[in-house]
Amino acid sequence: MGVGVAVGLSGFAFGVTSAGSGLTVLQSCLLSLLVFTGASQFALVGALAGGGNPFTAAAGAFFLGVRNAFYGLRLSQLLALPRAVRPLAAHWVIDETAAVSLAQPTRRAARIGFTVTGLSLYVLWNATTLLGALGAEAIGDTDVWGLDAAGPAVFLALLAPMLRTAADRSVAAVAVVLGLGLLPFLPTGAPVLVSALAVPIVLSVEGRKLRAGRKHEEGHDMHEEGRDMHEEGGDMHEEGPEEPDVPRREDP
Repeated sequence: MGVGVAVGLSGFAFGVTSAGSGLTVLQSCLLSLLVFTGASQFALVGALAGGGNPFTAAAGAFFLGVRNAFYGLRLSQLLALPRAVRPLAAHWVIDETAAVSLAQPTRRAARIGFTVTGLSLYVLWNATTLLGALGAEAIGDTDVWGLDAAGPAVFLALLAPMLRTAADRSVAAVAVVLGLGLLPFLPTGAPVLVSALAVPIVLSVEGRKLRAGRKHEEGHDMHEEGRDMHEEGGDMHEEGPEEPDVPRREDP
């Protein structure tokens, strides 16, 4: 509920931004109802507000929304929902529902977290989008309110405790470098997708370290075996050859 309320209030900022970019109240509300992925919505209206081509703006929003497909691959295994409800549940596969679900210890808790987060966020996001679009002129500059920072702040707060291992932290660090470094050079949404390369990069480095460690251990074991054989040879040399057993002739 806390995540749904905190991020849902960001719909105010989207409604104001959308109305300021020239979209009608109906168009703004339809974006929240049918798209329902805040980053893609902000990317779309931001590009339109900057005078961008509608098709280019839509392409950028699409690329940014592709990340939800990767969340879906993981959540489909974790939640194991009935086939009848999967198409509806897919509409709620976003950053926040994925983060809350993956943080739960059991499947039941993950389903509850996904449902409560998705429902509360969907209702509040759409309600505040409507209010923001209607009261755009009265609200004024959203930067003063800081509402656009609520969503990323909550997501980072959910993500940070999940970075338990050195590999997890390395992936996060490389993804940040790739995403921010490529931001000035690639279209909106593309840096987020490119930052996914952090996973194979870190896994490749970890794999090399693991193979190097195994080779070192194997070399150490061979060295130990050679030393043992050398010591055994030295012991045999000190003992000398064993005298053969010669049968003794008995006196008549």
